[in-house]
Amino acid sequence: MTQAPGDTSQSFTPGDAPADGGDQNDARAHSMRALMIGAIGVIYGDIGTSPLYAIRQAFTGNHPMPVDEINVLGLLSLVFWALIIVVTLKYTILMTMADNKGQGGSLALLARLNQAVKGDHRSWLAPLLVILGVAAGALFYGDSMITPAISVLSAVEGLEVALPGLERFVIPLTIGILVALFLFQSRGTEKVGRLFGPIMIIWFITLAMIGVMNIVQAPAILVAINPWYAVQFFTLHPMAAFLSLSAVILVVTGGEALYADMGHFGRTPVKRSWISFVLPALTLNYFGQGALLLRSPESIVSPFYRMVPEWATLPMVGLATIATVIASQAVITGSFSVTRQAMQLGFLPRMATVHTSESESGQIYIPFVNWMMFSFVILLVLGFRTSNNLASAYGVALSITMFIDTLLVAVAMFMMWKWKAWIAGSITIALLIVDAAFVSSNATKIVSGGWVPLLVGAGIFLLLMTWKRGRELLFNRMAEEAMPVDRFLESLNPNITRVPGTAIFLSGTTDGVPHAMLHNLKHNKVVHERVILLTVVTEEVPHILGNQRIEVQHLGRRFYRMVMRYGYMDATNIPSDLKSFAPSNFEFNNMETSYFLGRETLIPSRRPGMALWREGLFAWMSRSATSAMDFFKLPPDRVVEVGTQVEI
Repeated sequence: MTQAPGDTSQSFTPGDAPADGGDQNDARAHSMRALMIGAIGVIYGDIGTSPLYAIRQAFTGNHPMPVDEINVLGLLSLVFWALIIVVTLKYTILMTMADNKGQGGSLALLARLNQAVKGDHRSWLAPLLVILGVAAGALFYGDSMITPAISVLSAVEGLEVALPGLERFVIPLTIGILVALFLFQSRGTEKVGRLFGPIMIIWFITLAMIGVMNIVQAPAILVAINPWYAVQFFTLHPMAAFLSLSAVILVVTGGEALYADMGHFGRTPVKRSWISFVLPALTLNYFGQGALLLRSPESIVSPFYRMVPEWATLPMVGLATIATVIASQAVITGSFSVTRQAMQLGFLPRMATVHTSESESGQIYIPFVNWMMFSFVILLVLGFRTSNNLASAYGVALSITMFIDTLLVAVAMFMMWKWKAWIAGSITIALLIVDAAFVSSNATKIVSGGWVPLLVGAGIFLLLMTWKRGRELLFNRMAEEAMPVDRFLESLNPNITRVPGTAIFLSGTTDGVPHAMLHNLKHNKVVHERVILLTVVTEEVPHILGNQRIEVQHLGRRFYRMVMRYGYMDATNIPSDLKSFAPSNFEFNNMETSYFLGRETLIPSRRPGMALWREGLFAWMSRSATSAMDFFKLPPDRVVEVGTQVEI
């Protein structure tokens, strides 16, 4: 059809779609595939490497049991329904609904729930939510230290099957891989991240293929999908079945990561990649291991590697090692993200943070966290020496975290989503019963190593709560001594010398005059021609748009109160944001702007607030914190620090 000049109509036959609409659909489909591949590579590495050790641990771990038909079918039924109930229904469907502007994780959920509690006028609930949310975040560190150790160690142990006699090289090789992994963190994960998805897709396809190869040799194993076999397991061997839950939880480790890392990819790609790809691959592999054990019970020494043909064992060791490195990378990166959230929300002091990508603000490197994790991971490898021993310590902290997550999402169901009481109550009770079963069964691991992640979690919980409480006391003490701005301006000598330039005084509160300004005036007897009292506020949302970042109030005599707002996932860069987002009548010339920081010397005292030993701990944390100059990216040659002593 020839189109006349000026004719903008289009003609197409029925059933055809407009070209631009088709292009949009193709673009959306391509974007969805890319996000799903990314989610498979980053989120599911931990849960995807559980087949290396979970089934073996159930039969040979702390509570060994005979490899017979009833036990194999019963255990596989528990494994399958744990994947369905805990990972699919609880985390993939329910927990991902409890997002904070698209972001997940216990601290993100805590921030969202705090908003709901305040809006519902139930402030009495806020302290309890803080304890639960911070406890879950602290326990995350305990689990995240075990993941790299057990994952890499279990993969390298395949050498014992592929090349008997090389057992003595397992520990050195594991340590070598971990050293390289942690050394690499400072380089960033942007380039390697592009490879994660395709490699993990190969890994999951391999899991499914070797699973199917063994299932076809014993197809009767598929009856374990029927939950009756789990019930029968508990009926015939109640104690063995109960204790086996301490191993079953290993198949869901990393399930909580899909919620914590949801913000990187979005709820829909996370759900689709799990339901359509990862879950089927894991299920086939676990059932393949079960089929192998029905035919060859002696294979329990290493059921994962015994599933593959002998010629493929060594290549499988290599692929498994790469998969476990990816799984470890995801956990390490997650610890950086959680640490930044904790810093921004006021639970940790400032730490040096390096942004490893110019385009992705979420890709960061925190040296202190990296090397602390490295130290603990190496100690775990040297202390436990085998993945079987490490599995005896794994799951205790995770089971408590899952229990806390259920309590938090219950508050969301009742107070945020306003679900009917009988619906929210029924879901909560059902999930708590499952979680309580995992917690009680894993409690038997405490004496055999489970105390390690609990001790780490308890120590970090103490640090988080001490810093939060200490900052509150510090702000209260300084507020008591602060001079109101209006009184300061009234008392300011009108003939005081005003020197050229802009002085920015950072203050932790939006009330009163910063101590640094009072001390500067006292000693230097001058005031800059433009003075800004700047307070940086972190909101309980992931991101603050640039045009909403800065608020300015004129106080008189060219004094201004400025509030700069960030989300807990935003990077802080005061000079850059002042230049980009300040009102049009505010022009900042870096060479004419000076930043004044107050550096408080904290003196523990017996004043009410905290125990004396916690005040000492808070003072030590404050001394160890990265300076505000580095954290806020202030130019070093434009910063003046003014010291003061404060009793807490």
